[in-house]
Amino acid sequence: MKMQSLKILLRNRNLSALAPRAYATTKKKIPTSTDEDLPIFQYSVSKSSDRRVYVWGLAETGALGIHMPRGKKRGKKAYKNNFSLAWYPMRSTFGERFDVTDIACGYGFTVSSVKTSEQHKVFGMGINTDSQIGYHAPRMGHPLELLLSPAPIYIPYKSLETKIIGLAAGRAHTVILTDTEGAYTLGNNAYGQCGRKINSNEEYKGSMVTYNIRSLGKERITNVCCGQDHTLFITESGRVWACGWGADGQTGLGTYDNTSTPAPVKGDITSEKIVKVASTGDCVLALSDKGELFGWGNSEYGQVPMATQHQQVNMSYALYSFTRGLGKIVDIASGGSFCLIANEQGDVFVWGYGLLGLGPNVSNSTKPKLIPPAFFGRNEFNPECTVQQVVCGISHLAAVTNNGDLYMWGRNRHGCLGLGHCKDQHFPMKVAVGAHVLKVACSVDHTIALSKPFV
Repeated sequence: MKMQSLKILLRNRNLSALAPRAYATTKKKIPTSTDEDLPIFQYSVSKSSDRRVYVWGLAETGALGIHMPRGKKRGKKAYKNNFSLAWYPMRSTFGERFDVTDIACGYGFTVSSVKTSEQHKVFGMGINTDSQIGYHAPRMGHPLELLLSPAPIYIPYKSLETKIIGLAAGRAHTVILTDTEGAYTLGNNAYGQCGRKINSNEEYKGSMVTYNIRSLGKERITNVCCGQDHTLFITESGRVWACGWGADGQTGLGTYDNTSTPAPVKGDITSEKIVKVASTGDCVLALSDKGELFGWGNSEYGQVPMATQHQQVNMSYALYSFTRGLGKIVDIASGGSFCLIANEQGDVFVWGYGLLGLGPNVSNSTKPKLIPPAFFGRNEFNPECTVQQVVCGISHLAAVTNNGDLYMWGRNRHGCLGLGHCKDQHFPMKVAVGAHVLKVACSVDHTIALSKPFV
């Protein structure tokens, strides 16, 4: 009883001690704040020069430069569980650490150029069995044949102020174009695709050979393109030069022989100013400054339509009648068995053989067929949407609109379409890239996109 009374007494004392403080608090004047006194949080805004790199497709070769989690399951079940594939576009950390200016995809490898005044201006990742991304050896005499992360490619520039203005990658060779020193080639030269003399006894694994082509015909090289095992150069006057494998006429030199020294392409383009050439496999398209189309190389599926049924065209031919009525052409792309072009109205046309984007019932076309513009987002609510860039891999296709949206279709080998699944795509489908796409590069089983942030 005494103990309970003591507790009540102590509790009352504590309450009485707190009462004056509470009363004082209620009497204290609370200051009013204005908008000027409130803190302002400034969200970071990207610069116009900022770039982001997104990658997807087969990660096992290292061509994506990302490390996917390894699963316990092996074989086909491993692919189903996404243990070595990137089904969706993934943001590359390499693009955050460096100011990436250009990208190119080879067969299982990727090269990127960065803006810098230092020695290392180009980085490579992926398959390196033929030193197509340079010499990399953790120990002397033990060159790496696979690079899982981007590594710098040593190029003997004459000046550190040299800038990279173009990249191209083939099956196992790479071409790096500079502004003042011409083109540098490295990798496999078994067919002369690097533009230097063929050595039948040359060992490409662990090779340190880098070849420099300063100019062609006393003219500066302005653009480069790699097919499977051949290389194409455009000079400042619009002439096209070629070297490498010519069994299908893809060098356009009037023969079917391999050529190790770059020579001017023959045929109808000799009197034209060519602004772009496109080749991923063995077929080549060329675009003139007038918006006219030319072609040569493999025509097994009618990629280069001729009056005669030639499947190998060894010199350039104008495709005036073939493209009549399509308007001025602004971009071109050539895949493994099909071709893709875009005109100045932003319409896309396709022909050849494969998953052309015209539905599951159309796999072959000998004439350019229009892919309905609605597939690329053009409709009555968005009538200004046009396609400005087209790209082909070996078996998949891509288009980029003026809004920076990317659409892809074709064979979805190892998830290279970036649609979240491995099923083939018969119609163009928008890819969920979290940025404004500027350039896309496609290869056999992976895709790279160079983008700029939305804000």
